[in-house]
Amino acid sequence: QVQLVESGGGLVQPGGSLRLSCAASGSIFSIYGMGWYRQAPEKQRELVAYILTGGSTDYADSVKGRFTISMDNAKNTVYLQMNALSPEDTAVYYCNVQGYYGDYRNDFSSWGQGTQVTVSS
Repeated sequence: QVQLVESGGGLVQPGGSLRLSCAASGSIFSIYGMGWYRQAPEKQRELVAYILTGGSTDYADSVKGRFTISMDNAKNTVYLQMNALSPEDTAVYYCNVQGYYGDYRNDFSSWGQGTQVTVSS
């Protein structure tokens, strides 16, 4: 199986920055995509940013120009650099990793446990 461990959340003032990390481990054969989602209270989970192993990225309109997603293929780790944070960015952030695992190259889509990001003065 595949496990994800997230880190980097916390409390930050408006205009501040945070960097989230998500490391995948287990019987991974290959990863083809990694992403970050967020869920604010009483709202649905939404895509924040996604990156394919080839380097293509996609961002929610609300974070373009402020957030940057990157990945370290050797470490099976995805990062989310968040700058110019605003209270509207307050949410639980979840990472998602998709790829193949095990001897039979089964598809997987795993979620992290979530990390709280709070933007407040």
